[in-house]
Amino acid sequence: MFKAWLLAAALITAPFAAGAAGTDIAFAGLKTDPSLPVQVSADQLAVNQADGTAVFTGHVVVTQGNMTLEAESLQVEYAKDQKSIARLLATGGVKLAAGDEAASSQTADYAPETGALILQGDVVLTQGTSAIAGQLLTISLKTGLGTMEGRVTTTFTPAQPKKN
Repeated sequence: MFKAWLLAAALITAPFAAGAAGTDIAFAGLKTDPSLPVQVSADQLAVNQADGTAVFTGHVVVTQGNMTLEAESLQVEYAKDQKSIARLLATGGVKLAAGDEAASSQTADYAPETGALILQGDVVLTQGTSAIAGQLLTISLKTGLGTMEGRVTTTFTPAQPKKN
């Protein structure tokens, strides 16, 4: 009986491997090449050349490779050379999608050079029919690995036996 329960628990959590400080997660679809171009579209753009920032507002859509991020507002901080992006900070109804993986949160903070992406506030991640929720999701888009923290809960759909 215990072995059957242990096997069931392992199968249930297979998409999400548990870690000590949070829940470690593998993101096959969210792994991308951070050197790919970033394209942004929005209803409005305000540029501040003095501090090297730009703020996009109104149905902001950001794409890089196979990933799409949507939000109400996006602040872009340019690198000192003014030719590359140092940081993207999205706020308001953030939605991220790539392949069969999607996430939503209140904010998303992305550093294209390192591939670090931090989703914060009511984070929900879906991978196929499985879902995991928490308050803070940190992902490396270079490796496709991440950690969910803050009262982590998961929902899964057990595999259905094949009918003959």
